[in-house]
Amino acid sequence: MRSKIVAGNWKMNKSYQEGLQLFSEIETLLAKQPSSNAKAIVIPSFIFMADFAKQAKNVAVGAQNCASEQSGAYTGEVSALMLKSVGAEYVIVGHSERRSYYAETNAVLAKKTEQALQNSMTPIFCIGETLEQRNSNKHLDIIKQQLSEGVFHLSAEQFKKTVLAYEPVWAIGTGVTATSAQAQEIHAFIRKTIKEKYNEEIAESCSILYGGSCNAQNAKELFACPDVDGGLIGGASLKAEDFVKIIHSF
Repeated sequence: MRSKIVAGNWKMNKSYQEGLQLFSEIETLLAKQPSSNAKAIVIPSFIFMADFAKQAKNVAVGAQNCASEQSGAYTGEVSALMLKSVGAEYVIVGHSERRSYYAETNAVLAKKTEQALQNSMTPIFCIGETLEQRNSNKHLDIIKQQLSEGVFHLSAEQFKKTVLAYEPVWAIGTGVTATSAQAQEIHAFIRKTIKEKYNEEIAESCSILYGGSCNAQNAKELFACPDVDGGLIGGASLKAEDFVKIIHSF
């Protein structure tokens, strides 16, 4: 059975004090009503992770990014080794905002994925198309290229330890959400592409999350799709009640 996952990406939000309060609220709510069907992950700014990991009981802690190198003269970077050492279990690789704002290429993201795996972390590798690419009917080619250049160099054993997240760029932070039919269509295509590269067993065991304005109102419908295994949640993860409601949508 595929793992069901709800990961909250806080992006660059919350002061240290606000972050501690939000994390405490999420933990309290999940302690009262634990989730038996989905794994919950909180993915805050780097500066929160060590403290969150020490306090975490009902959630795992992840990172929003990692360096493409293990160590060295890379001012301002944070390595997968460092993240693992403070308790991070997951790391987002290739979020559309990293691709767009910081010009991260598939080649760079392939190295980041390797770093995560080498340091016993689970990469959440993001793929997805822009509105222009979708309207030009290039979206499937784009997704296939992102997979091919970003993660398909991994061995079967390595790929089994990787989570994918489909995020239509046109639905991130816009309030526009892909319909459940659109989400299912792409998730099924991703799974078919994995099967062609590896095999059916690996394809069927890979968790593929949906990311793109998923919230407490639409999560249940999206998660009911047979190939949608959870969500990479943005804005809705900044409200404890909404985030926990999404977790319980399974």
